[in-house]
Amino acid sequence: MALGLPGALFLASGLSWLAGYKPPERAVWRATKAAYLFAFLVFSAEAVRLLFLHDPDVDLRMGEWFATSHTHFGLELLFDHLSVPVLWLASLLVGIVAAFSGRYMHRDPGFHRYFNLLNLFGFGAFLVAAAGSVEFLMAGWELVGITSVLLIGFFQDRPEPVSNGLRVYGYYRVADIFLVAAVLLGHLWFGGIEFAHLPGGHATAGSESGDLRVTVTALLLILAACGKSSVGPFFGWLPRAMEGPTPSSAIFYGAVSVHLGVFLLLRAWPLVHASKVATWALVVIGGGSALMGTLLHRSANDAKTMLAHATQTQLGIIFMEVGLGWTGVAAFHLTGHAIVRTAQFLRAPSLLHDHHHVHAAAGGSLSPTGEHLEALVPRKAQLWLYRMAMGAGFYEAILARVLLRPLTRLAEGLISLEPSPGAGRGHGAGNLQGEEAGR
Repeated sequence: MALGLPGALFLASGLSWLAGYKPPERAVWRATKAAYLFAFLVFSAEAVRLLFLHDPDVDLRMGEWFATSHTHFGLELLFDHLSVPVLWLASLLVGIVAAFSGRYMHRDPGFHRYFNLLNLFGFGAFLVAAAGSVEFLMAGWELVGITSVLLIGFFQDRPEPVSNGLRVYGYYRVADIFLVAAVLLGHLWFGGIEFAHLPGGHATAGSESGDLRVTVTALLLILAACGKSSVGPFFGWLPRAMEGPTPSSAIFYGAVSVHLGVFLLLRAWPLVHASKVATWALVVIGGGSALMGTLLHRSANDAKTMLAHATQTQLGIIFMEVGLGWTGVAAFHLTGHAIVRTAQFLRAPSLLHDHHHVHAAAGGSLSPTGEHLEALVPRKAQLWLYRMAMGAGFYEAILARVLLRPLTRLAEGLISLEPSPGAGRGHGAGNLQGEEAGR
């Protein structure tokens, strides 16, 4: 019930919309808060049961999507020491954002659309956290992705949010290709990727071909995680996601959505750990992203973009922690960072007001930060780094040319193979004109 309540709210709201009924704002707001409060209490009790009473994990199998003679895609939920804390965190933070959004979105024309997407996102995040296999995780993964894109383009009467939403959608699609490839190869090579029985080094009998299979699958999962968390090859899209309402930025790009990539790596850790190439790749990707995020954060000129780059910095550090094998540290870092960033994003509209309070409390002067680090860098290098940071590391141009442009051209080519809707109408119109002339 706790997992399904947000999805039930989304379904009920959708059916009422189809029936032409729009419920009062207060009713929608209260129902959403009640759903996440109930989920928070349930997951809190489950966390106490697992973490303090040391009860066994719960592996709930609910049948199969479909099965063949060689493989099967199962419906499996796993409640263990990793999934339950993430469920608890997601229910807490989404509930806080829902409570905040009731007044923030009051009388906005898109109030109901916003809460519909928020509930669908909550349901998707719960599915990702509780999934017992990668293929089941993909269902929630896609729900989180599509709601993220729709909330980026929430203010659809302006071209910029829509353009940025489509750009992020393109990055998500490319990253999801790696996740789909990992699922397919996992079924081909290992018979499936169930988190309770992950393939690792012991599953390959030490063979070179087996080690290569583990490495390839782990690298595909890492690339999928990079796409969701906006680090490494997919570093450039996160600032574009700041076009949506501030509460959605808090829950998506400060709290839950961007951390799902880290969650995937923690969940698939035995598989990733079995490959030295994959672990070193995590360290390199995380370190590079943390360094780039720091540079861009220091040159950002608005609050939400600054917070976006600061988030990327911390995500890069968490990726490094996972690569170094500090999974417990990474889990605690994920939790603390999500909570802090949620508060910072929700307070972003009041940032100038808060700054004036701190400035007055400090006696009218605030000392600049980071000068001790800048003093270690020569002046010419500082200017070069600043120019690179102002250009966002040129990630946007590189990604657009290498990833998005080929994908767009492929889509345009596939569209050209479809019959034109106007062709059929024109042919029919010609026949009618011929019949009229004959008469």
